[in-house]
Amino acid sequence: MQFSSRFTIATHTLLCIAMFQEEYKVTSNFLAGSINVNPVVIRNILGQLSASELVEIKAGVGGAYLAKSPDEITLLDIFKAVEKEESLFHFHENPNPECPIGRTIHTVLDNKIDTIQSAMENKMAETTLSQLLEGAKKNM
Repeated sequence: MQFSSRFTIATHTLLCIAMFQEEYKVTSNFLAGSINVNPVVIRNILGQLSASELVEIKAGVGGAYLAKSPDEITLLDIFKAVEKEESLFHFHENPNPECPIGRTIHTVLDNKIDTIQSAMENKMAETTLSQLLEGAKKNM
């Protein structure tokens, strides 16, 4: 299983904003230089982060700013802002009801999958942008 890179790009984006918003005008071009992606990708991510009220964007070349303290932003907040799917796992649509496994697959897996997703979300909710920023500063 592999998620898109939107989550890691969004996390990188927020870390850059948190680190540099007081010293520099943090624009999509500035962020694209750090993340090494096209500025259009950054503008799309910033739009999603703005819609989720994690960043504020000044019109034109005004730059991006955190809308909340880094202590108030968790990895789960970031994930939910940029990932479209609510569920980590996607069931195949038509298991064969004539097969004993096909007939019972949801009974066997649904609860396990819900437990796995809850565990991941709980761990993501425990990690704040502030903690990541501290780690980044220690590794500079």
